[in-house]
Amino acid sequence: MANVGYIGLGLMGGQIVKRLLDKGHVVTGYNRTRSKAQWLEAAGMRWSDTPRGVAEAADIVLSMVTDTKALLSVADGPDGVLAGLAPGKLYIDMSTVSAAASRELAARVAATGAEMLDAPVSGNHISLKNNVLAVMVGGSAAAFERAKPILLDLGPKVTHVGGNGLALSMKIASNLGLAVQMLAFCEAILLAEKSGIPRETAVEVLVNSVIASPMIKYRGPFVLTLPDEAWFNVNMMQKDMNLALAMGQQLGVPLPTTSTTNEFLTAARAMGYETRDFAAVFDVLAAMAGTKR
Repeated sequence: MANVGYIGLGLMGGQIVKRLLDKGHVVTGYNRTRSKAQWLEAAGMRWSDTPRGVAEAADIVLSMVTDTKALLSVADGPDGVLAGLAPGKLYIDMSTVSAAASRELAARVAATGAEMLDAPVSGNHISLKNNVLAVMVGGSAAAFERAKPILLDLGPKVTHVGGNGLALSMKIASNLGLAVQMLAFCEAILLAEKSGIPRETAVEVLVNSVIASPMIKYRGPFVLTLPDEAWFNVNMMQKDMNLALAMGQQLGVPLPTTSTTNEFLTAARAMGYETRDFAAVFDVLAAMAGTKR
C-alpha cells in the first residue's frame, strides 16, 4: 500500500483514482471542480483544496490534466505541486503535453530534491476497465523502478522508454495514428455505404476485419452514434496532432497524413463538434460525400 496523490479527476483521472483505491492505496486528490470528485470521496479518497496540499500529503504524486498550460498551472505558484514537493518524493505526470515543457518542469522538480517522470498512457477508461492499459515512462531508471509497482496497478504493460520527455515523444507519435486511422475508417465506411451497403453492415465487417486495430474495434461504432460524453474530444485530439506536427517540423520528419487529418479536425470544430468525440470526423467526411449521420 502506498500513500498516493492524484491531481486531475476527469473521466480518465477519476477512473485511475478508483483503481488505486480498489488496490488498497491511500489516495489524496484534487480537481479544479470538486463536485466531479464527490463519487471518489464517497469511495474513500481524501480531498485536498490545492495541488500543493496533495504533494505535501503524498509520497508519490500523479497528475493528468488537459494540456501544457494546465500542467504549469497546477505545478506553479504558492499552491502548486512544486511548493509541496520535498526530497524523496516522486512526481509522475500522466498528461499528454509538450515534451520540452515536461523536461523543463522535471529540472525544477529536481531542484526541490524530488524526482519527476512523464508517464502518459496508451488507452482510455475502457482499456483501464479491461486491464489492457499500457503506460510509457520517461525519466531515471531508479525513479522508474520506484514507480513501476503503482503503474502496474493500472495496466499490465509498463515500459521505460528513456530519459525525461521521451515517453511524451512516444505518446505523441502513437496518438497521431488514432485520428489518421479513424479518418481512413470513415472513408471506407462511406465508400461502402454509397455503393449500396448499409452503414451498420459496413461497420460490422470492418471492425472484425484485418484493418481493425483495438481503437477501431471500440471507436468504429461511433460512426453510427456518437457517445453522449466524449471519450477523447476533437479539441484534445487536435492538441495532440499539433504537438506531433511541431515535433515533425523540429525533427525534419514529414507527416503528410497527420497534416491532412488535422484539417478534418479543424473542420469538425468549425461544425460545432469541438467537445464531441473525435470520431466526429465522420460527420465532416459524410457532409462532403453528400450524406449524413
